[in-house]
Amino acid sequence: MKAIILKEYGLPNVLEIGEVAKPIPNDNEVLVKVHSASINDWDWGMVRGKPFVIRLFFGLLKPKINIPGIDVSGKIEAVGGQVSSFKIGDEIYCDLSECGMGGFAEYVCVPENDLHRKPPSISHNDASALPHAGLLALQGLVEKGKVKAGQNVLINGAGGGVGTLGIQILKSYGVNVTGVDSEQKLDMMKSLGYDRVMDYRKVDFTDIGEKYDLILDAKSNRSVFKYARSLKKKGAYITVGGSMYRLIEIFLFGSIISLFTGKKLSVLIHKPNEGLDQISKLVEKGQLKTVIDGPYEFDQIPELIQFFGEGKHLGKIVVEIDK
Repeated sequence: MKAIILKEYGLPNVLEIGEVAKPIPNDNEVLVKVHSASINDWDWGMVRGKPFVIRLFFGLLKPKINIPGIDVSGKIEAVGGQVSSFKIGDEIYCDLSECGMGGFAEYVCVPENDLHRKPPSISHNDASALPHAGLLALQGLVEKGKVKAGQNVLINGAGGGVGTLGIQILKSYGVNVTGVDSEQKLDMMKSLGYDRVMDYRKVDFTDIGEKYDLILDAKSNRSVFKYARSLKKKGAYITVGGSMYRLIEIFLFGSIISLFTGKKLSVLIHKPNEGLDQISKLVEKGQLKTVIDGPYEFDQIPELIQFFGEGKHLGKIVVEIDK
């Protein structure tokens, strides 16, 4: 089968397009023929081996994971002997970040417990854009953020996957939502329902004196103390990604700030695929739609990972692997 192969850390141009053996599922796995995949921060970090903590888990000098890619949607082609909940022909989607990755290939083996049925009302392209970003938004805003009606909410990195799905999740909560991203994404953000949008190059939302009940941050590129002063009393700041230096800063000082101010600052510990059934329900109700940049061709994946790292994409970058 064809696959995107990672042999060494570096810029995305180190990736190779090649042929590898088609995997065989274990007893508790299924073999998925991948139709579509989307690109995530996991892929940008895995290819570069940055931040350094990635190397501690996935190989210090060279990567142990040879095929990146975590968000996929496809069809089951074979099932292991102990699989009972799925059958050949079922259409599924899922996040592979805790089961070896491997989404940038024609086939991938996935444990039964990580699988979720694709909502029948949407395409594989749409489905592949949902698992990782959709659950970061849901877990950050609803489960950890405990969003409530009447609150003033801000999403930093609002024009990417997390932000474009997060605003739609928030619509039913009756909140006022501000979105921060680059100028070229502002019109799209307004069309999704953001009440106010800011160009981060022109306005630093932590410097203008406005305070929020809840901040969801996909960028984490400012001091934890600046974030704290942008929160109302008893407000919550939750980061889902960004600068490792800033994430460590939030880990170290967040609880201390919370102790003295009552404001909560924390890093979301993402739980892959947990809550994906709820995402499916929102899709089926017509309350959640993806914003897709693409679909692109399989051979473009290396340059698309670079494109992702530059932050120029709208919503989720999607690649069709099997047309």
